[in-house]
Amino acid sequence: MGEQSPLKPLSSLSLLLLLLTLLTTTVDSRLTTDFYSKSCPRFLDIVRDTISDKQITHPTTAAARDSSINLSLPGDGFDVIVRAKTALELACPQTVSCSDIISVATRDLLVTVGGPYYPVHLGRRDSRTSKASLLADLLPLPSSPMAKTIRQFESRGFTVQEMVALSGAHSIGFSHCKEFVGLVGRNSTGYNPRFAQALKKACSSYPKDPTISVFNDIMTPNKFDNMYFQNIPKGLGLLESDHGLYSDPRTRPFVDLYARDQDRFFKDFAKAMQKLSLYGVKTGRRGEIRRRCDAIN
Repeated sequence: MGEQSPLKPLSSLSLLLLLLTLLTTTVDSRLTTDFYSKSCPRFLDIVRDTISDKQITHPTTAAARDSSINLSLPGDGFDVIVRAKTALELACPQTVSCSDIISVATRDLLVTVGGPYYPVHLGRRDSRTSKASLLADLLPLPSSPMAKTIRQFESRGFTVQEMVALSGAHSIGFSHCKEFVGLVGRNSTGYNPRFAQALKKACSSYPKDPTISVFNDIMTPNKFDNMYFQNIPKGLGLLESDHGLYSDPRTRPFVDLYARDQDRFFKDFAKAMQKLSLYGVKTGRRGEIRRRCDAIN
């Protein structure tokens, strides 16, 4: 994708969401769930098969981020997009956009780890410009104050509840020690004392080995569920942003709601993901269909 992202580790699946924002802009509503039914009838099968093969050989695919700070994650999430695009170019040359592949792959990867299914509307075109530097203020950092994070989402039409629901993507995935170890020793950060000690021990060698990572959800790290929200009130959140969700009165009620009601979390997460997948898309002549997803044509 050209430049490497300057962003800190994001939530699970967020590489694909981040890339989606790179590849699309300009809202348009001419999308349908069966867009490729005639032009590329095996589109969904090809993406699904590619994901299944990659997830079997590299189980971290669903949670991976393609960045230099994620050295310990072998199943980088973007590789599955490249593989799917290669297969689709053989089956349906110059037909399926990278943006649509990413949107469907995000949904399918979510389902493989136990998350909810949601329909994906298709027909996006890829942006003609793709630079990670353009994302500097689009997505929140783990250390961002909750007020800033809320403003970032609200400025793009997302409610506080939708923001909290999307934060549930931390149900799976990893974060590197340098993203949280500096907070562990502070009394005001909300860490459970025993958890804090365990984090210190786990990260004791991170200055020498920057690949050391810790699960975002230490209880059910490979399963998408509502355990992330159950962890936060117990002081078992990993990142500063996790603790911020419970300390801020605007977001805490939704953390409590999702902690006690997984079905409600899944329902709200699916709706928010579908809304996110429709944010700022290009269609028709406003964009292009790239021949490769890992380089500008």
